[in-house]
Amino acid sequence: MKIIKKILLVIVIIVAIVLVVAFFMPKKYAVEREITINKPVDSVFNYVRSLKNQNEFSVWANMDPKMKSTFTGTDGQVGSISAWESEVENVGSGEQEITKITEGERIDFALRFKEPMNDTAEGFMSTETAPGNQTKVKWGINGVMPYPWNVMLPFMKMDEMIGNDLQKGLENLKTKMEK
Repeated sequence: MKIIKKILLVIVIIVAIVLVVAFFMPKKYAVEREITINKPVDSVFNYVRSLKNQNEFSVWANMDPKMKSTFTGTDGQVGSISAWESEVENVGSGEQEITKITEGERIDFALRFKEPMNDTAEGFMSTETAPGNQTKVKWGINGVMPYPWNVMLPFMKMDEMIGNDLQKGLENLKTKMEK
């Protein structure tokens, strides 16, 4: 009986330590990548503002050729939504909604994931003129890991996990735009 009490005490202490550590850990994450494309800013911006076009260069959309996509609203305008459903675990299901557009500069969107986990995040794509009639494109995603799960944030390597896919997507965009 004493051994069971000691084991339970150790478990309670470990859980308490994890909860205290999680209280002081960051809850937010932000990942950004950028690339320079050999096209003028207006043509790049007009291309990336379309949710249908984003499916052409997004790594996640290309993981499942059988992915079911639906679009509502006027594509490329605030309020337009791209929804997806996939049996591929890394794709899952969810939707992306354009929430704000700064014409020629930035598109902000809400990401609502349903499967494999229920979560939300915010994302953006921005364009700015670079020397030589080129365009610097930034793609970013940020979100919040709720307490106490935020204790896992340092181990999840979000910058690497999401960042590699953002970078590959930007490379796909560059290839597509420069054809």
